Amino acid sequence: MTSVISAIIVLGILIFVHELGHFLFAKLFGVGVEKFSLGFGPKLFGKTIGETEYLISAFPLGGYVKMVGEGVEGELTEEEKRRSFAEKSPLRRIGIVVAGPGFNLVFAWLLFIVIFMIGVPAATSRVGEVVKDKPAALAGMVKGDLITAVNGKPVTRWDEMAAEIVAGKGAQLVIEVKRGSEVKTFRITPENRTGKNLLGETVTSPVIGVVAAGETVIDRFAPGDAVVRGTAQAWNVIELTVLSLVKIVERAVPLDAIGGPIMIAKMAGQQAEAGGVSFLAFMALLSVNLGVLNLLPIPILDGGHLVFYLWELIFRRPVSMRAREIAQQVGLVLLIGLMVLAFYNDIARYIVGQG
Repeated sequence: MTSVISAIIVLGILIFVHELGHFLFAKLFGVGVEKFSLGFGPKLFGKTIGETEYLISAFPLGGYVKMVGEGVEGELTEEEKRRSFAEKSPLRRIGIVVAGPGFNLVFAWLLFIVIFMIGVPAATSRVGEVVKDKPAALAGMVKGDLITAVNGKPVTRWDEMAAEIVAGKGAQLVIEVKRGSEVKTFRITPENRTGKNLLGETVTSPVIGVVAAGETVIDRFAPGDAVVRGTAQAWNVIELTVLSLVKIVERAVPLDAIGGPIMIAKMAGQQAEAGGVSFLAFMALLSVNLGVLNLLPIPILDGGHLVFYLWELIFRRPVSMRAREIAQQVGLVLLIGLMVLAFYNDIARYIVGQG
């Protein structure tokens, strides 16, 4: 039950943020909004404020903003034309379309800033295990050593130490450690280790053969530093998401890595139990994914509409209705296929796998 509730909260917030982007920019550009819905399908609850009916619908896997002129048969009145989405310039329509995914990316960026201000757990540079017959062991390092510097650069966190080893590109390192009240210096030449990265690519990197002790501290950052780190983190996640999509298309990442609602629910429950920061980080990650996926040039997604309006902006004429209908049908088939694959993977992973 915790997983389901957590997933509904996460998806509800992210869908709201997405649709809010469309809504606010529609209002900004003088487009009337008839409906603002969280969810699809039958209405569960609705309230009309001004010209807009705000809805909560039965299926919480999306939402929509219905603007004036959409789905209307026959002629529009002059007032309706003035406030119709279709009558606006291509640039304004592009702005309204991009605002949804854009709000998701901005929301993720803000979440990362908040996370760094609240505090993130970080592993200290204390050694928990020295692998037998590896460079660190052969040099004389032992369990419990606290690594304090690599090549003269002070380090206090495990990721800082690992980054300095990688930066050395396999050359001999001068590593200082604190052992009790003593300070010891070791000259260690790393060995290369080949493995898989997050994208399934084979990579080779220098290692010295030590494992973190698991000793953690909470690092909190002032607002200025949090903005810098949050920006870098948001960009890294966006870049990783885009690269992951490219690798899926190239089949470098297996299709069974794609997850659906069950996977989201399970992960949301786990992150909620892990604590507030983990839950916020999971929400930020999903927000980036929602923003990037919606910008894909697939008809029926925001990115597909963006292609149509860019065409109109460049060639000074809209895409023909017939071409748009065919593209929408192809996009719908692709989207349904992706949803089926995600559901299948969820069932195989969490239901059949447990059976």
